Amino acid sequence: VKGGRRIRFRILVVIGDQKGRVGYGVAKANEIAVGVKKAVNHAQKHLISVPIVNDTIPYQVTQEHGSAKIMLKPASLGTSIVAGGVVRVVAELAGIKNLVAKVIGTANKINNVKAIFVALSSFDPEKVERIKKRIPKINKTVTSEPVETKEVISTLVTGRAGGRPRKLAGQAKTEKAKAPKNTAEVPTESVGKKEEKK
Repeated sequence: VKGGRRIRFRILVVIGDQKGRVGYGVAKANEIAVGVKKAVNHAQKHLISVPIVNDTIPYQVTQEHGSAKIMLKPASLGTSIVAGGVVRVVAELAGIKNLVAKVIGTANKINNVKAIFVALSSFDPEKVERIKKRIPKINKTVTSEPVETKEVISTLVTGRAGGRPRKLAGQAKTEKAKAPKNTAEVPTESVGKKEEKK
């Protein structure tokens, strides 16, 4: 156009509650803020539930989407997430703490995210239930300190005219959870200013 080129953004957003629910959205807009809002709305409407067994996936899966091929493999306790890029982002937002993953075929982040979601949606519920009954659960100790829950939004600008792609800082909303039943809540007193003597 006259006076310069018109810049248009394509934005990929991944959201999750870190408790097994995760979703993604892709949107285009002339402004980043508008595109992020559209992508978040799309992601919220297309959330999926990921089966998690002892902080990892139930069994190994391999899926393809376009030219992207992904392999997700369960990992033992303490392994952490052995993956990079968008795989790590999706796994962390889904609440998976131990995972080994490999992406083959393309570096396109949108295709990789779509392949990841195809893989996470491919678990057989009956097989997952059999695995849950067979594998003993990890005993987790309950702490007396209140736990903070986070709703994390990871935003990535995948295309930008006239420059390289750049990543936006993730936005997080935190709220304090209620104290566990086995702990007593200590009431707090409000302290005000002392009234001046007349």
